[in-house]
Amino acid sequence: MISRHQRILFWVLIGCILAMASLLFWERERARDRVSALADATPIDAPYTNTESITLDLANDSDGSITGVTRQIALPDEATARARALLEHLVAEYALPGSPHPLQSGAAIDDVFLLPLPLNGHAIQTSTNPTPTGATPTSLVADPNALQPQSPGGELAVIDLRSNFVNAHPSGVEVETLTLQSIIGTLHANLPQIEQVRFLVDGQPRETLAGHADLLRTYPSRDTTVPDVAP
Repeated sequence: MISRHQRILFWVLIGCILAMASLLFWERERARDRVSALADATPIDAPYTNTESITLDLANDSDGSITGVTRQIALPDEATARARALLEHLVAEYALPGSPHPLQSGAAIDDVFLLPLPLNGHAIQTSTNPTPTGATPTSLVADPNALQPQSPGGELAVIDLRSNFVNAHPSGVEVETLTLQSIIGTLHANLPQIEQVRFLVDGQPRETLAGHADLLRTYPSRDTTVPDVAP
């Protein structure tokens, strides 16, 4: 016969086991959240010890302007890593409280690719005079629409945005255009060899940023703090 004292001790042990299991589950979820936060966090400057003055072209939704501001930031030397770090710092500015162009926090740039210009392009030229065998001769000719550099060493920047950033981006002609102009202007101010800019989302072409701004066209790299002048 089990005594009353043994029954109380048994249920106390059961309660302790359940409490420990709940605590372990809670700690595991906290650790998972911390790992996820680190994976999506903006890259920190720890690996790069020397800070330098860089220019971020920041957008302002209230007046539709782009303003260049100077920041002291440590950046890598390699060009593609440098471009990605620049844009991550730019998006991080927009996630700060009171931002004039508020965007969702977290990683926005999956990668940046820099391609030397001109891009090799060819078109098929078909002759109207058939060969003796009756076949129509064809030949490869230079594609007149291929992107050409404006100066030696010109590059095309292909920016691969993350879908979670794009899907959470506010919709509207002006707010979307300001984001693209801010990205383009920041690259132009810090990496002058970039002459053209294109956008992908998760490695794939996408028609618009959030329903309005065109992501299929190739944008010229320029100083976006100066408004476009209508012809």
